[in-house]
Amino acid sequence: MSLQVMLQERISCAQALLQRAELLGQVEGWGKLCGKLRAELRFLRRVEAGELQVKESHLHSTNLTHLTAIVETAESLEGVVALLHVFTYQDAASLRQTLVVDVVANGGHTWVKAVGRKAEALHNIWQGRGQYGDKSIVRQAEEFLRASRQQPVQYRHPHVVFAFYNGVSSPMAERLNHMGVSVRGDIVAVNTVVMEEGGAQEEQQEQEQQEQQEEEEQQRDSDASEDEEEAETELTRVDRGTVVASLAFPAQVQVEECQRVNLDITTLITYVSALSHGRCHLTFREVVLTEQAAQERREPVLPRLLAFMQGKELFACRAAVTDFQLILDTLGGDGEKERARQLLARLHLVDDQPSERSLSLTPSAKVNRRSLTIFGTGDSLRAVTMTANSRFVRAAANQGVRYSVFIHQPRALTEGKEWRATPV
Repeated sequence: MSLQVMLQERISCAQALLQRAELLGQVEGWGKLCGKLRAELRFLRRVEAGELQVKESHLHSTNLTHLTAIVETAESLEGVVALLHVFTYQDAASLRQTLVVDVVANGGHTWVKAVGRKAEALHNIWQGRGQYGDKSIVRQAEEFLRASRQQPVQYRHPHVVFAFYNGVSSPMAERLNHMGVSVRGDIVAVNTVVMEEGGAQEEQQEQEQQEQQEEEEQQRDSDASEDEEEAETELTRVDRGTVVASLAFPAQVQVEECQRVNLDITTLITYVSALSHGRCHLTFREVVLTEQAAQERREPVLPRLLAFMQGKELFACRAAVTDFQLILDTLGGDGEKERARQLLARLHLVDDQPSERSLSLTPSAKVNRRSLTIFGTGDSLRAVTMTANSRFVRAAANQGVRYSVFIHQPRALTEGKEWRATPV
């Protein structure tokens, strides 16, 4: 295949992939993925225009393979919430590290690494025959598992999946499964060859030449050179023509939902607000109340709250209930106070008991002591905290503490201000 023909194929592939990526919807990281594809397309068009001179091997080693794997993974899964998301975690030495998860799906319960490299390359790196600095898939799996254990979603560790779009050797797949990583893609056989030292070197050189033409990545490194001291060398070679299993993504992964709910002050207020109970066809003197009324007319909040709370144990800590009662006594109308009485009768009132990791947060304008106590108590209860306080959730996440939350739109107490409002 000529360089020009290959270039046109790559450009067509990038264009089609960008169109598919744009259809994924604007989940977190969507713009980052589309930006990477546009950058790849710009690079290829500069080559086409003669602005850049590249070898044929450079076109083989573009990022398109990996980006294709990401798009196909996102298309295959339900509940995708993020693409190319960066998580932070602590390694074995308690040092802060970052990890990019290609696709976060199933509402955050599934992490997927999309692997586009060929089975031969992956297998050789795992056996110590890759280029210097290449990190094996098994090593990457260890990092994913460590990070996932530090990033629970509704108090369950995300399930790690490695999706191989150009196959994976059966020994590697077996090792990953044993570690607790699910494998998707074609699992291919390997052949074991035992030969004398000279024959092993000759065989290895032939293999490296072939794979270097494909990916420019197969060279014997220092680990493999130690094997040359042996009189006999055992090599395993990938037989990509023999597929021993082909594992596709399930349409949907079932995850047991957390059955405990912790109510924040903002949720208590929203639940009893007159706005949430049909009294939203008004224009108030206060701009924020008028905006909330218009929002309620477009998207009623109470059905979402009721659907999430249905069948679950409801909790609230003393700090939340005390402050809620104070606000209610000051601003609440008769209807709002009666709904509050009925709601509080359904709740388990618990003492304030913020979790240890909550107490490690540094207080700030967005991380105040009251919110820290309420969210921290939910964390100790292993409950999902319902809240409209997304500012605190983001601020805590920026300090490395991610809470299990259900975020909804806020509604204020408005019954006492209806007398001076005008109908819409």
